[in-house]
Amino acid sequence: MMFPALVATLSFLALLAVIYSVGGSTRSAISQYDEQVKDVTTVSLHEIFIFIDDKTIKYISAAAFVIIALLVYIISSSVWTSIVLGLLVLLTPAKVVTILKNRRYKKFNRDLPDALMATAGMLKSGVNLSGALTIVVNENNGPLGQEFGLFLNELKLGVDFNSALDNMYRRVPISDLELVVAGMKISREVGGSLSEVLFRLSDTIRRRAEMEGKIKSLTAMGTLQGWVMTLLPIGVGFAIYLIEPETMAKLYTDWRGWIACFVIVVLEFLGYKTIKKIVNIDV
Repeated sequence: MMFPALVATLSFLALLAVIYSVGGSTRSAISQYDEQVKDVTTVSLHEIFIFIDDKTIKYISAAAFVIIALLVYIISSSVWTSIVLGLLVLLTPAKVVTILKNRRYKKFNRDLPDALMATAGMLKSGVNLSGALTIVVNENNGPLGQEFGLFLNELKLGVDFNSALDNMYRRVPISDLELVVAGMKISREVGGSLSEVLFRLSDTIRRRAEMEGKIKSLTAMGTLQGWVMTLLPIGVGFAIYLIEPETMAKLYTDWRGWIACFVIVVLEFLGYKTIKKIVNIDV
């Protein structure tokens, strides 16, 4: 009589321990996700002048999770597949912010040479740096005008010139702006004509952009081959699924099929990264 009761008691305690550990890890995961969403909304999105609260991000993520899970379940009729792919939506806020930041950096970098050239011309005609940058900010409504506008506002509030430049570079960490920040600091400390420095920086950045454009055009074929080689097995697999659905159904209904899918995804990812590494040439 004592042995069954002891087994039942130990089983009950083990079940409680599992529930507590799973609940604790779930609470930890939820709290980490909340921190990630708050970091995205309060820091990352504000840096690119997009003001959305964390509740809106959570509602959008939840709606996207439901929609993607339903679509995957309708296509595959697999509950676990729909849940796993739906949970990937939780990783999208940070990825979307990264994409938006990269687009913002590219637009800033594209407008930077013209802004430097205009600033250098106004400095040469007798306008001071604050006045020249104010005109540049008024004529640019994009990221460049926003960032230089913050730079001028910090100067008006009494922030040190070098600190304001460092803050702008922290918000837009691109190599061309690093050259501009270093050139302006050196010109301010050593002396000399700031207009000439800005002229040379503008010409250097423009030539560098031209070189990057030539390299991008020469490596476009390799980039396209990378996409084709990555998407071709997926397209062939989908075509075979339409022809032989019962045979292909074993990929997501049998455990050996799951292993095969995992190996395929890993090899596809490694192949894409390898081709991207080959064609990505840093100037």
